[in-house]
Amino acid sequence: MQGGQQETEFDIDEARRVLADVFAPWVQDLGLSITELDYARPADAAADWQPGAILRMGFSERLCRHGGIVCGQALMALADTAMVIAILAANRGYRPMTTVDQTTHFMRAVASADVLADARVVRLGRTLSFGRVTLSSAADNKPVAMVSSAFAML
Repeated sequence: MQGGQQETEFDIDEARRVLADVFAPWVQDLGLSITELDYARPADAAADWQPGAILRMGFSERLCRHGGIVCGQALMALADTAMVIAILAANRGYRPMTTVDQTTHFMRAVASADVLADARVVRLGRTLSFGRVTLSSAADNKPVAMVSSAFAML
């Protein structure tokens, strides 16, 4: 696929295909699933609406450190991947990109639970795009980390 728009509409099925076909094998090992894409502003949307995506990382002991705590590296990879999918949704098609910055603020541990990543595109640019991700425990829906990131659009 080339940069820019593609002939196929970028919907949740296409996002799932990209997740399966484009990302590195170790990202596949995280057990991520795409549960929602938001790329078209609803008629009743709030003024601060932003396009984005919601991904779920299924709990696995392989992603944990001692005590069943999901490790920070897995959480950061989830946030990065979720932001890529959100940018693709906002772009309405595949476009190569690379992370240039990611800042993660861990707020509390998540133990023995799936993790949800709500990724929102703050600015979709021609050369740089910016976003924010809220990671939450699926067990209680409480935030576990906040992430801001920037991506170079290739």
